[in-house]
Amino acid sequence: MNDSSWGAPPSAGLRRPGGQGTSPGYGWEVPTSSAGPAHEVGEAAQTRPMPTVPHAGGDSGEAADRDQGAARLSGPLFRDEREPQPGPRQPSGRRPTPPDPAPDPALADGAGAGQGKKSAGRNLRAAIGVGIGLGVIILASLFIYKPVFVGVVAVAVVVGLWELTSRLTERKDIRVPLVPLAVGGVAMVVAGYVRGTQGAVVAVALTALAVLVWRMTEPPDNYLRDVTAGVFAAFYVPFLATFVALMLDTDDGPWRVLTFLLLTVVSDTGAYAVGWRFGKHPLAPRISPGKTREGLLGAVTFAMVAGALCMQYLIDDGIWWQGLLLGLAAAVSATLGDLGESMIKRDLGIKDMGKLLPGHGGIMDRLDSLLPTAPVVWLLLVIFVGGG
Repeated sequence: MNDSSWGAPPSAGLRRPGGQGTSPGYGWEVPTSSAGPAHEVGEAAQTRPMPTVPHAGGDSGEAADRDQGAARLSGPLFRDEREPQPGPRQPSGRRPTPPDPAPDPALADGAGAGQGKKSAGRNLRAAIGVGIGLGVIILASLFIYKPVFVGVVAVAVVVGLWELTSRLTERKDIRVPLVPLAVGGVAMVVAGYVRGTQGAVVAVALTALAVLVWRMTEPPDNYLRDVTAGVFAAFYVPFLATFVALMLDTDDGPWRVLTFLLLTVVSDTGAYAVGWRFGKHPLAPRISPGKTREGLLGAVTFAMVAGALCMQYLIDDGIWWQGLLLGLAAAVSATLGDLGESMIKRDLGIKDMGKLLPGHGGIMDRLDSLLPTAPVVWLLLVIFVGGG
């Protein structure tokens, strides 16, 4: 019960000694007669202390009585309750407003759905410059000499593994052995390009075994936790990247890889453009507050159009309607991949996996949508036009 509930006037049948009306506070008295005060009945009434009543007769007595009753009105209901201690007050008499809590860096994804002011949340000039530079390196290596592109993928895998394992150690004290993961990751990509799917499967199995053995050189505390994270990292980064090498190892390999890259980039661009302009309904607010359903619709629309064009003009024996399905699948997998990495970053309490790429974050922040999209595009291309 709050203090305001005590502000209502008491019953009119109770009188205040020495004056007219009723007595404020909780020490009410029954009406008295000329013979003297009435005796209260009951054990509780006999033991209840009576309030001090000022002498009647004059404005000063009644004013003091009112002040004393007002003080009791603001007090606790029961005697064993403690008076709330007032906090520090500002010169104006108001309590200071507590400062707003510091924003969670893991939730700083830029403008979220429904926000009045929309912002990209990043340095767009730096992001565009870095994106163009990466695009030139990828396209040059892809169409000039394919083994160089395999080397670019391998370098991206190693850097991505370094970022992921570093954040796991910093934020969760999970010590994943990086050396066997890096060596095994490069082996997966190269084996996928040289030996196909069988070589990739053998490489990932040997990498997982190497992680188990390497961790044995340290104390057994948290062994299961560390090796589990290591096997997860092996599948999450290098194994998924191996499907890019599998796409490359075909007659029209560069065009398949280019289709895969275009679909992912166009999907992300469509999601950003439509979500920034029309986004109002959050897609997954607990995971990534900046993503909206309208953005997902934009990603699907842009990717389907790009897929139809790519299948019709870039892929041998491709048909435009196959590109529609390919674009739809790529947009969904890219969005799920982005949300999946966002879940990891939320759990770790970080905004970006690294700071290597200005305006983008780390390598893993660029691979988040590419990695899960690679096996999806590879599989659908094999179904539609064969393994080549």
